Amino acid sequence: MSVDLVAPARPVSLELVGGRGHYERVIEAVRAAHTSVWIATANVKALLVEDARARPGRRRTLSRTSYVSILGILDDLARRGVELRLLHAEMPSGPFREELQAHPRLVGGGLQLRRCPRVHLKTVIVDGSLLYLGSANWTGAGLGAKGTGRRNFELGIVTDDGPMLDQIQALYEEIWTGGPCTGCKLKQECPGPLAQLA
Repeated sequence: MSVDLVAPARPVSLELVGGRGHYERVIEAVRAAHTSVWIATANVKALLVEDARARPGRRRTLSRTSYVSILGILDDLARRGVELRLLHAEMPSGPFREELQAHPRLVGGGLQLRRCPRVHLKTVIVDGSLLYLGSANWTGAGLGAKGTGRRNFELGIVTDDGPMLDQIQALYEEIWTGGPCTGCKLKQECPGPLAQLA
């Protein structure tokens, strides 16, 4: 599959998400994943999300919301055998890398990371059955986790459309396995051929 494409027009069922809608729709879908979560983003930063679970021995209150790192949620998904991929362009932020070190399961391969300086697409594919495609990076400001007045203005779509999922997953897989690396003009900026990065 070529990364240069224009798909023919056809009717597709989709949801438009903006602002905190990213958080409510995309992050919640990630939390509920059963088999896989594939993420593509230009930027990766530490991301805190609301902890929906009550801690043992403590009651949940409406007045105080606690937060956890998204990496803790991904660690739990990895423990349950969910395949986790993160394809990104820039080095993850220092706080993200520091928090990642606190999750040996993720560092040990539970979260597969590959960096390609040409990646600018933003997508999240959950269980091969839900697709987010939009402008939001994998950051708190992008995914609506920050408060009103601090988060970015972002828009995206969510769909369960099979042909579109197939097309985006094929493109993701092509980039993930290094398909475009042969003719790439940015090899000097790359950490290595993507197909060889583990």
